[in-house]
Amino acid sequence: MKQDNFNERSKAEGSKGTSDALPPGEYVKAARAHIRNGQRKQAYSILLQAMAFYPDHAVILSYCGWLQAIVDKKCKSGIAVCRRAFVAFKSSDPHTAGIVYPILYLNLGRAFLAAGMKKEAVENFNKGLKHDRGHIELKKEMQLLGTRKSPPVPFLSRSNPINKYVGIMLDSTSPGAQPQSRRSINH
Repeated sequence: MKQDNFNERSKAEGSKGTSDALPPGEYVKAARAHIRNGQRKQAYSILLQAMAFYPDHAVILSYCGWLQAIVDKKCKSGIAVCRRAFVAFKSSDPHTAGIVYPILYLNLGRAFLAAGMKKEAVENFNKGLKHDRGHIELKKEMQLLGTRKSPPVPFLSRSNPINKYVGIMLDSTSPGAQPQSRRSINH
């Protein structure tokens, strides 16, 4: 749906006398269509309109926070808006929670990525996957980030020198490994 058609439809709905607002799902649907087409500014504009009518709608807040971090480059406030979406979301229905929480965690994770906070992003993507293991967008984000191999000695921290040197030795002996240059003893 083009931005112009969305605005015309919104005005037509408003002229019926009830309200200028469309149902919140319509705003989200239109914004997601723009996001899929790479038109994040247009999506953000639609969500800002929606925020005027639905300031406490969790999904609108969540997308708005992520896009604020991406479009406006206001990562800190975008993350805060995404977090506010969790406070705004109240549902005792496990089915609804299973649909909404993955979206909230997805957008919070994306906002963290925009801020360069990869660890926090991965944590949120994983939390979202706990609610819906098959969530395509969460799985795609995790795949784009890649996964690290587990440390060679798992009961030691990744930064432990033993893990570091055992890992280097294992990598150098793996098939297809490039020989590492050795430092000269007599530099």
